[in-house]
Amino acid sequence: MRYFIEFDGVKYDCRHGSPFDRGSADSYYHRGEDPHYWPDGTYKGKRVESAEMSMAELRAYFAGYRYNEKFGDKKDWG
Repeated sequence: MRYFIEFDGVKYDCRHGSPFDRGSADSYYHRGEDPHYWPDGTYKGKRVESAEMSMAELRAYFAGYRYNEKFGDKKDWG
């Protein structure tokens, strides 16, 4: 299922494994920025690394990270 989020005036595909989804997940789990995505869904198929990502995919990843940082949704490990 595909759904979209509009952030900073841009509409992003937020399906599980997408660049936006992975950026927001890295922020949520308190990880540093590490651009990547999973075209077949998270942990399915081949992980696409930053060197293989297009500029649009990289922008989506960083937007996802910023989106989650802005709204403060973080994993509570306690």
